[in-house]
Amino acid sequence: MIERFEDFIVWKKAMRLAVEIYKNLKDCKDFGFRDQIQRAGVSVPSNIAEGFERQYNKEKIQFYYIAKGSCGELRTQLYLAKELNYQKDDIVNDLISKSNEVSAMLYKLIVSRKEKFA
Repeated sequence: MIERFEDFIVWKKAMRLAVEIYKNLKDCKDFGFRDQIQRAGVSVPSNIAEGFERQYNKEKIQFYYIAKGSCGELRTQLYLAKELNYQKDDIVNDLISKSNEVSAMLYKLIVSRKEKFA
């Protein structure tokens, strides 16, 4: 049984994704965009951690849903970064793929928690 959010695979993947967002868009001159995409990237592991630390299952699920929503926000901004040529397509496509992976893991986690505690 996982006792700390730091041991949660989905949190680890979300953290790596957030770090990659920072590293790959650090030179973006559109400061408003850069700030927004970084905040969306950080929101994912932050909400996973907050959900993990909550006492009640309903609260946990709520924060996992927020993290999943932030994945969607992040992907939208990545598509925009691609359209605006803020980063190379292959890099953006890789980040989108990783965001999709985290989102899918969160979906499975939510379904599992709902079934386990129904």
